[in-house]
Amino acid sequence: MERQKNHLKAYGIAFWILQNDIEVEWLLNYRGGSFLIKHYKTIEEECIIRGVTYEVIADVQAQKIKSEIADPEVNQEIVKLEKAPKIAVYTPGGKQPWDDAVTMVLAYAEIPYDKVYDREVIAGEMIKYDWLHLHHEDFTGQYGKFYRNYKNAEWYRRQQRGNGRNGSRIRF
Repeated sequence: MERQKNHLKAYGIAFWILQNDIEVEWLLNYRGGSFLIKHYKTIEEECIIRGVTYEVIADVQAQKIKSEIADPEVNQEIVKLEKAPKIAVYTPGGKQPWDDAVTMVLAYAEIPYDKVYDREVIAGEMIKYDWLHLHHEDFTGQYGKFYRNYKNAEWYRRQQRGNGRNGSRIRF
């Protein structure tokens, strides 16, 4: 098997497979990270469309791989994935795609997610999600990575005001 040429798109394929109610075995640390699934022509076609490297192997080869991973001397594991999680990213409106690497990766990998912020949290909507991604600056009060370069730019100041950050500090 070649090494994966597009790991992020491979995660998207795995997610897409889970959305179609097919189990995925995630082979942690096996050849840089791999997934093992039953062969379906539609999955093979989707790999081609998304540029994901794949290899069709016989059941006996799959069992050999599993035996290799089961060796306690190797740092590898098989994780069975059974369900596509419902994902939310805690982010204020108006954030640009480059403001968060996680949303960039999810979009690139074609993994669907919802954006949520304070209104959704207060309304108790978090129960709808299996996974919530938080930004450290959102709950620590830290300013974003653009503060040093753009703190005086009108667009940045407007964004800060819109997010309830008026430049005040708490000292303790």
